[in-house]
Amino acid sequence: MAEFVYPPVIGAAHTLFKALDVRIDMKGTENIPRKGGAVLVSNHVGYLDFIFAGLTARPSKRLVRFMAKESVFRHKVSGPLMRAMKHIPVDRTQGEQAYQLALDSLRGGEIIGVFPEATISQSFTLKSFKSGAARMAQEAGVPLIPVALWGTQRMWTKGHPKDLKRSHIPVTMRVGEPMEAPTDQFAGAITRRLRERVQELLEAAQRAYPAKPRGAEDSWWLPAHLGGTAPTPAQVREAG
Repeated sequence: MAEFVYPPVIGAAHTLFKALDVRIDMKGTENIPRKGGAVLVSNHVGYLDFIFAGLTARPSKRLVRFMAKESVFRHKVSGPLMRAMKHIPVDRTQGEQAYQLALDSLRGGEIIGVFPEATISQSFTLKSFKSGAARMAQEAGVPLIPVALWGTQRMWTKGHPKDLKRSHIPVTMRVGEPMEAPTDQFAGAITRRLRERVQELLEAAQRAYPAKPRGAEDSWWLPAHLGGTAPTPAQVREAG
């Protein structure tokens, strides 16, 4: 079927990022398969992550269908767009329906995008991964594509005002080699390896990131273990 909405939306996002002078550093996009199903798995640090993660598939001329919480589809602006781009709504009380939709799409040769941390990490470190991505890859017989994003939290994230003015914010993205998800292995073991790979890519993205906080008041977007003032995972848990 022809795609009348998704490509123009991607083009508009790319144009907007150019206008905002978002300095995108994207490596490893050759690891996105040019055909066939795959589960793209990314860390989650900001509200715009699905747009940036989707951009990693652009060089391969692929579109990523993201699994997103159902409330996004009820929004008067984002809802019609999300549906037109064939993203998959996830109602956490009826998750099996979304899972089956994603599985059918994978078997039909689509790339499904998943944020296995489920919610934005306010510490900007990797949270634990849910095993759904690995289970889908196993059942559909498709690879997992690990992705790490860094810098998107500076544009718009939980608990901080969005910064969508011309701020010259760098965004670094790294795409890893496809990982197989054998059916003779436990999904939990595959998920642990997947998380380790995303962690490696995240650390590579952080090392390559060209910007540093301008001072103590600007260090909120840097994790505590890297010298920033973001809350530690333990502090986030205590506050929650």
